[in-house]
Amino acid sequence: MNASIIVIGTELTRGIIQDQHGSLISRELTHLGVHVSEIVALPDDGTIEAVLGALMRSSDMVIITGGLGPTSDDMTRSVIAEAAGKKLVRDKESWEFLVNKLGEKAYGANSRQAMIPEGFSIIPNHNGTAPGFYGYGGSTLLVSLPGPPREMHPMFYDSVIPLVKDKLDLKDAERDEYTSFITAEAKLEELYESVDPDLDWGTRFQDYRISLYVSGKSRSERDAAIGKLQSLIGKHRLERGDSDALSILIDALNEKNATVSAAESCSGGLISELLTSRPGSSRFMVGSVTSYAASVKEHVLGVRKETIEKFGTVSAECAIEMAEGVRKLTSSDFSVSVTGVAGPDKDEGKDVGTVYFGFSSRDGRAESVLLRFSSWGRESIRRKAAVSAFLLLASFIKGEDVAEIAGSWKQI
Repeated sequence: MNASIIVIGTELTRGIIQDQHGSLISRELTHLGVHVSEIVALPDDGTIEAVLGALMRSSDMVIITGGLGPTSDDMTRSVIAEAAGKKLVRDKESWEFLVNKLGEKAYGANSRQAMIPEGFSIIPNHNGTAPGFYGYGGSTLLVSLPGPPREMHPMFYDSVIPLVKDKLDLKDAERDEYTSFITAEAKLEELYESVDPDLDWGTRFQDYRISLYVSGKSRSERDAAIGKLQSLIGKHRLERGDSDALSILIDALNEKNATVSAAESCSGGLISELLTSRPGSSRFMVGSVTSYAASVKEHVLGVRKETIEKFGTVSAECAIEMAEGVRKLTSSDFSVSVTGVAGPDKDEGKDVGTVYFGFSSRDGRAESVLLRFSSWGRESIRRKAAVSAFLLLASFIKGEDVAEIAGSWKQI
């Protein structure tokens, strides 16, 4: 099979963001034995019309990402329909999904998102409102996916890859899936290539985690390679299957029927935001305090003035008192605190990426650990701190040695 890829987005052609869809799709198709002859980036201005026609004449399959939104410049669906010689029709299932999700907002411009070329099949979008679709234009298989990565990636892996395998009559090869936390994607690729370059490794960046896929050789050889990789990054940093740090924490809380609270400084409320992002979070999340100023740490959380004067706000002592303070304030079973230096400059003489975590429980246990994150900016420190807080708090709830676990972490 010969394939071409069209990536639509004015931000891409203006150099505002870099294309990652083309390389991801191309890599995965190549693994399946599909020859990718061309990757084209186009603006949201209708240029796709001439390009798609040319690619259909030379390709067995064309995958298009982007341009499926509700605005007038999102023309992908109409261009594909015209190229395939079809008219656009409202897909009943997509329309019902749209109405259930958006209510009255589904009418008007948003209704375009339920329109697909007649005779084409829907690709469900569980993370957005615009479904993808696929069908034939002449002898060419046309696949259209939305542009946002959090929507496109799962749709491509869950629907498009099985579709291509079916078209090529490929048998599913054994492939193991893992979830990696905190390590950057480029560093992770460097590490697994050093472990066993003969295995087929692949990564997929997702929110607050990276999915890792391993295939080739025997199951025992793959397991041995994963064991080596785990030893290079530390405990609980590589979990089998499709997982995420927040779910790991929620499972630990649910096993104990326990509640949690948070005291945040450098993470700026991100931990609390994520803890309350799940439906039903009121079952376990009691409350939080974002205590940026030392005065809030002292007067709201009850951190002693002597502690701040002697050790500073970025310290193990302050982290423990923050955690104990918010747990008592909210009457939660467990609590976590975060205080550190997100940058761009040092603070209290401590380097950017220095972050202390505090943990407290109703049974009197209290502990603090220090992590030193490599920095790609303030946001990277905040995100790493949130993921680390979830993983380490889950271990604390289970009664594991949190200091020993944090001490094993490398490449963070």
